[in-house]
Amino acid sequence: MDDRLERFIRTKLRGAGRQFEEAKSAYREGRTTRFDLPTDEDGRAKLVCRRHAERRAVAVDAEGKPACFDADHPDCRGCAEDIREGVVETW
Repeated sequence: MDDRLERFIRTKLRGAGRQFEEAKSAYREGRTTRFDLPTDEDGRAKLVCRRHAERRAVAVDAEGKPACFDADHPDCRGCAEDIREGVVETW
């Protein structure tokens, strides 16, 4: 009885370890931009737009500005700052 329980626990722990490593790898692969943002299949960053309160997939330039960036709008300036600081809301 003890051998079966030990084998069962060992099998479950190994499975959990494999699942953890797969999830860790998938997480790494999904975050491939310079600013460590999740991306879609086309390499665009998955951001939540502050200005329009919607999900967007956009290119981000080397300065951390998304393609939809408007320098005259305070929400856009804040978004770019958050991208550079690594605290922007993503999906």
